[in-house]
Amino acid sequence: MFRSRANEEKATTSKVTSGPSQQTRDPQAPKGRPTPKRSEAQSQRRRAVTPTTDRKEAAKRQREARRVDMAKQREALASGDERYLPARDKGKARRFARDFVDSRWCLAEFFLPLAVIILVLSIVRVPGVQSIALLLWLIVIVLIVVDSAGIWFRLKKQLNERFPNEPKRGVVAYGLMRTLQMRRMRLPKPQVKRGERP
Repeated sequence: MFRSRANEEKATTSKVTSGPSQQTRDPQAPKGRPTPKRSEAQSQRRRAVTPTTDRKEAAKRQREARRVDMAKQREALASGDERYLPARDKGKARRFARDFVDSRWCLAEFFLPLAVIILVLSIVRVPGVQSIALLLWLIVIVLIVVDSAGIWFRLKKQLNERFPNEPKRGVVAYGLMRTLQMRRMRLPKPQVKRGERP
């Protein structure tokens, strides 16, 4: 109220002029600090590029979580626990297909032992034994194809009856691939005994 107007005008002009000068700097004006040496600048850049320990810790935690998940998955494959099974083994229809196959005797599961016996017979240099081995190859392959076709049709029929509204794509093929493995080598482990209907 009692101030002079000249002092107020000087204060406002100094405020106005000081604002832009702080934002833009004359390229010829000194910067107010010494230029760092090249070695110092490079060491600062390297420090910025090197990963922090947080990233290493996160990767370590991720590896540990993956290890725990894999352990749970192995236990589930042994026990049949549906929660931790891999995606290819999950679902009621796939569980039924596994039980359907595990409850039967399948010729395909004996293919590997039979193949070893037939190969040994075919190595013998007796023409009669070699012709028997060739005939055995033919008989085994035909029997496996017939048995697999029977399993295919029966499994497909059972799946359509029991799970009419669920997606069944690939379930029959999944069951047939299981028949090719020996019973004790199957994963998930069989949950039903032979002759026990699922």
